[in-house]
Amino acid sequence: MRLLALFIALALPASVLAQGKSEPVRIDTGSDLLWKKLEARVAETADRIDGVMGVAILDLTDGRILLHNADRVFPTASSIKIAILLELYRQDQEAHSGAKEKSQLDDNYTFDPKDLVEDSRIMAGLTPGVTRVTNRDLAQFMVAVSDNAAANILIDRVGKDNVNAMLHGLGLSKTMLRRKMIDIAAARRGDENVATPQEMARLLEAIYKGKALSKQATAEFIKQLSTKKGSYIPRYLPESVQVANKPGELEAVRTDSGIVFCSETAICDKRHDRLRPQ
Repeated sequence: MRLLALFIALALPASVLAQGKSEPVRIDTGSDLLWKKLEARVAETADRIDGVMGVAILDLTDGRILLHNADRVFPTASSIKIAILLELYRQDQEAHSGAKEKSQLDDNYTFDPKDLVEDSRIMAGLTPGVTRVTNRDLAQFMVAVSDNAAANILIDRVGKDNVNAMLHGLGLSKTMLRRKMIDIAAARRGDENVATPQEMARLLEAIYKGKALSKQATAEFIKQLSTKKGSYIPRYLPESVQVANKPGELEAVRTDSGIVFCSETAICDKRHDRLRPQ
């Protein structure tokens, strides 16, 4: 059986964020009729899918939310890397405020081949003991091509427990980083990285509204997460639309999470997809 989870949140336009306004500005995101059509389309899609679909669509301009299996726990696949990235930025922010023993974006890492795991497309091409990159570079590899070795190194550097403590501090009790990427033994034990659609939407909301990072760090975080990548959310969107997202994929699972900024509205989306095998 394939599992599909679609997490979406609507936010402010990119232009408002760029202007640095601290308070949301009310923007007409569409009529109640359009919202009802959206609800009907989600319900229709859920009925048609041979599997399970979870959806959370949050409009951050007026608080409306569309939920379908939104409190059900799903595997996150690589969408959990949003939380890893957030903890890196949070620690970098704390380090610049004087905190000790925190990972920083500009900390260096020298490539060690023992850190390689499956699906490490960039890291596999580095020269052992010679190539030096920063945590910011590792984060870029993780975001742009979902490089798993880069993600695992960052997990070691920021700490899995710190990622989970950060999530818990944001009120997200069901979103958990339980294992590194490609840890087959942990996966067999059932130690899967998980979240609910609603909690992923709330995580994205917290990031967007500056509840997790400073104004400057939030802007930098969103810029990095907006790196163009192969993913599901922007598939039918114009090239000009900014999408800050992180997709993921496991066997029979597809996920995507992010914020989509358009001229009048920003949309935050997380998608998981798992279909029944033929």
